[in-house]
Amino acid sequence: MQDKIFKGLKVVEFASVLAGPAVGMFFAELGAEVIKIENKTTGGDVTRGWKQVSEDPKSPISAYWCCVNWGKKHLFLDLKDPEDQDLAFKIAVTADVLISNFKPSSAQKMGFDPETLRLENPGLIYAQLNSYADPEDETPAFDAVLQAEAGFLYMNGEADRPPVKLPVALIDILAAHQLKEAILIALLQRERTGKGSLVSSSLLESALASLANQASNYLMNGNIPQRMGTKHPNIAPYGDTFLCADGQTLLLAVGTERQFSHLCGVLSLNVLLLNANFKTNTARVQNRESLNVLLAERIVQMTLHDAMTQFHAAGVPAARIRDIKAVFELPAAKEMILEEKMADGTMTKRMQTVAFRIQ
Repeated sequence: MQDKIFKGLKVVEFASVLAGPAVGMFFAELGAEVIKIENKTTGGDVTRGWKQVSEDPKSPISAYWCCVNWGKKHLFLDLKDPEDQDLAFKIAVTADVLISNFKPSSAQKMGFDPETLRLENPGLIYAQLNSYADPEDETPAFDAVLQAEAGFLYMNGEADRPPVKLPVALIDILAAHQLKEAILIALLQRERTGKGSLVSSSLLESALASLANQASNYLMNGNIPQRMGTKHPNIAPYGDTFLCADGQTLLLAVGTERQFSHLCGVLSLNVLLLNANFKTNTARVQNRESLNVLLAERIVQMTLHDAMTQFHAAGVPAARIRDIKAVFELPAAKEMILEEKMADGTMTKRMQTVAFRIQ
């Protein structure tokens, strides 16, 4: 069973908010024993109090906290108290993997730095999550700050409108993936050599590593990406949205010449295939606005259902724009819900973070 892959692996999590706890939950989903050490003096992980207006203010947890804290054992300790510190140290040195987002200097003062712990347990994999490339940089590093610093905010939103933050803490999620990959490589290395290691990543570097084509567009051509809503800077019509006859909105993501040909066939616009302004993707990117006017005139005559049915039948990538309620009408989404009953009887739900299968 996939959820037993890491059975017998012990993970200790000295991390809060989203990125570090997401790493811990990943291992919990795959069968590891995950012990989360929370700060007793502050009421635990700060996200316990990050509640929406609709949530019970008296509840000890928030939906936000639940999203990355499934399947863990929780210990509330004060690491400045000698007894609690000693207990935490004894737990830490028995771990296979330790996840930390302490500042290195703070970890050293408390005796939870990798050098100290690995003297006691040479096989320990110490996974350090930092905010910036310099581990001691004290600049605030919540996700919105990193989205701004790494260029995501500047690129995101509509033209001639203010920048828009992505609606999930994407930089934290990206950093969690980087740290998970590093830990998995370290586990493989330990299997071969018997030795543990120190692995680390940062929110900023994870964000920069994810700039993908926007980075290469700039590095190779000097192009500074501008806000263009859902549209793609390199492909058209891709990310472009259109109003349907029933007031619903449809998105196209046409990425190949064959798909564009099929799109024209569905809309009875084969004449566009002979037009130099639209024959190639490069031409369509340059003439996107005039192309969209022609497409919109045909799509607005179709209901969303009819348009989606015809596009799917013709192999044209298209999508309805779902709200979160509609998302959870998808069978795949329902299958990925993880439930957990808390000590007080509260039933919690979240999405699993493991989105792969091993057979």
